[in-house]
Amino acid sequence: MLEMVKRVKAIRYEGESSEVMETIVNDEEIEMTINDNFTRRFSISPNSLREFTVGYLLGEGLTGSADNITNISIKENTIKAEIDLADFDIRKELVVGSDCFGGWRTKIEFVGKVKSDYTINKDDLIEAFTMLKKEAVVWKATGGTHIAGIVYEDNFIAIEDVSRHVAVDKVIGAAAIKKYDFSKSFIVYSGRMPADMLIKIARVGIPIIASNAAPTTSGFSVADEARITMIGFVRGKRFNIYTHPQRISF
Repeated sequence: MLEMVKRVKAIRYEGESSEVMETIVNDEEIEMTINDNFTRRFSISPNSLREFTVGYLLGEGLTGSADNITNISIKENTIKAEIDLADFDIRKELVVGSDCFGGWRTKIEFVGKVKSDYTINKDDLIEAFTMLKKEAVVWKATGGTHIAGIVYEDNFIAIEDVSRHVAVDKVIGAAAIKKYDFSKSFIVYSGRMPADMLIKIARVGIPIIASNAAPTTSGFSVADEARITMIGFVRGKRFNIYTHPQRISF
C-alpha cells in the first residue's frame, strides 16, 4: 500500500528563514472500473481502498447491498469491481459525483426516506467527536486530511482521507464489511454537509450525521426530505441540530 504521508524539504520563515523537513499528505489518482464498462477517477488518499470501493458503490446507489459485489481487485492505483445486478446499467445513470452539485434535485427522487427510530444521547455525540479527534493522526501531522467515523453500538471506525466524501465512503464500506446495522449507526466527520453527502447517507439508511462544520441549503433540503438528523458545528459541548431533532436526547 502507498504511504499516507511524504517528507519533503521546505523553507520556513519565523523572523528568519531556515530549511526544514515537513510532512505533507499524499494524494494519488485512483481509477475504478466497475463491470468493465463504467470508469471513475478519484484523487484520494491511497489507504483503505477496498473499504472505499464498497462504500462508494453503496453510497452512489450502484448496489443496494455489499453482498452483490462479487469481486474487488486492487493493483497499485487501479481498482476493478464486479457487481452482480441485472439493473446495473440503469443504476449507473443515477450516480451523483462526489465533486458534482448539478442534478441532485432529480436524484433525490430516487432516494428513499430513512426509516429509523434510533436515538442517541448528547453525550454519545460529544464522546464520538472526542474519539474522532484522537484518530486524526495524519491531520495532526499534515493539516491536509478530513476524517470520518461511524458509531454502531460499542464499535467505532475512523478513517482519514484528503477528500471528505471519500472519508465517509471508506467508513461506510468498512462498516458494511463488518455487517453493521446502518439504521442504528451514526456518522461523525469533518467537513461541510452539501446535498451529495446527505444523499450518500440516505442511500445506506444512516439516520444521523454530525459535523464540526456547516450545512448548506442543499444539504438541509435533502436531510429534511430524507428524514436524516443533521447536526453541525459540533465543538466542545455545543452543536446545532438542523433537522429531525427527535433523535437526540438531552
